[in-house]
Amino acid sequence: MTRKKKSTYDNLQGQIRNLKTPPLEVWENQYSDKEYLIHIETREFNCICPKTGLPDFARICIEYAPAKYCIELKSFKEYLFFYREVGIFHEHVVNKILDDFIKVCNPRYTKIVGEFNIRGGIKTTVSREYKRKGYKSK
Repeated sequence: MTRKKKSTYDNLQGQIRNLKTPPLEVWENQYSDKEYLIHIETREFNCICPKTGLPDFARICIEYAPAKYCIELKSFKEYLFFYREVGIFHEHVVNKILDDFIKVCNPRYTKIVGEFNIRGGIKTTVSREYKRKGYKSK
C-alpha cells in the first residue's frame, strides 16, 4: 500500500470560499439595454503568501459587460485592500474575486486576469472567464 506524501500546503486554504470580505456595492445601470464593456485595472493589489507569509503583488484586470448593475469603484477598492492581510494562493485570489463580483453584479460577461509579480524566478498569471447563458461576445 502506497501512502500519499503529506504536503506542507495541506489545509492552508480550506475555508477560502467562505472568506468574509467587505461588501461590494453596485449602482443601477441606466444603459442596461445596451451591451458594452467596462475595464477596471489596478497595479496595486497585494496579498500574503499563505506558505511563507511574504507579500505578493499583482496587477488585477477585470473586464465586464454589465447588465442591470455596475460595480461601485470605491467599494471595489476597499474590497481589494482587504486582501493585503490575507494569506491566499494566486489561483484562489482570482476565483474568489470573480465569484464575489458575479454574485453582487450579475454581469452578462466577466473576465478577470491576475498577473502576479515574479517570485523565485517564476511569474504567475491566472485568468477566469464567466459568460451568462445566452451572452454572445462580439
